[in-house]
Amino acid sequence: MAEKIIFDTDPGIDDAMALLFAHAHPNIKLHAITTVYGNGVISDCTRNACFINAKFAIGAVVAEGASGPLQRPANGPTICVHGQHALGDVQAPLDTPIEIDSRPAYQYICDEVKANSGEITLVAIGPLTNIALALQHDPDIVNHVKQVVIMGGAFGSDGNFGNVAPFAEANIHDDPDAADQVFTADWPVTIIGLDVTHKAFFSGDYLEQLRHSAGEAGEFIWQVSRHYLKFYSERFGKDGCHVHDPSAVAFVADPTLFGTRSGPVRVVNSGPMIGMTVQKTDSLPYYDDEFSHFRSQEVAITVDDQRLLAIYRDSINLLAD
Repeated sequence: MAEKIIFDTDPGIDDAMALLFAHAHPNIKLHAITTVYGNGVISDCTRNACFINAKFAIGAVVAEGASGPLQRPANGPTICVHGQHALGDVQAPLDTPIEIDSRPAYQYICDEVKANSGEITLVAIGPLTNIALALQHDPDIVNHVKQVVIMGGAFGSDGNFGNVAPFAEANIHDDPDAADQVFTADWPVTIIGLDVTHKAFFSGDYLEQLRHSAGEAGEFIWQVSRHYLKFYSERFGKDGCHVHDPSAVAFVADPTLFGTRSGPVRVVNSGPMIGMTVQKTDSLPYYDDEFSHFRSQEVAITVDDQRLLAIYRDSINLLAD
């Protein structure tokens, strides 16, 4: 049976890549898309979600979410990475119909996970504000969500500590307070962070091949990736990009792609290391311990990157049929 997901996203170039992956993969049923600020302002992110939803006949419900963090000013869109309106050189038409559910995203999430108890996985690939707001609105949802899969964080494996700050990944850095609430809630969370997303790579040649094999979806992925690859080339001297957001979808589709480790996770929410994610991996008790009374969560630390690339390619190619 396909995994039913609510996809919380700030589209976003790699978000768009991940959204089409979730739509295409036979093991995933895309129940809804909830939008959040992050790679763009909320109006752009919602328009982009509606545009992709309609363009590829995804048929998902869209619900608009938070326009900023729980309790601090927004960091602002990452224009240098994702472009002026978050889809690189592609712009969703300004007259794109904004067909969205009347409920805010947090309310939609609460209502749907309780109406489908034990069936829905929350996949969040942007700032975690919507998920934290849902927890605040109805803490009982922890008993109804099947699992939570996050793209975010960095735990230092193989030197991967951060991408927008020395010790912080962008999604967590955007709202560290929300992330800490999500990671310490009493539900199962798997965190797909830079420790694994930096180990998988969409090369320029890979994206070019996808352009020619996957029809309109391949062409769209190639077009939105132009701005992204320009950033990677100028910043890192690489022809291609890391597989960030699609990796969270890959975990839902096939968890055997990843190796994880267990332990409670906290997020630093002040000072020069704000947004840093830390996992306690031992079982020792400590006199001063703000970890051990929270449940263990799973952090991905290894990935079969070549199999992930093959699964992504094969899934997107299905959209050409």
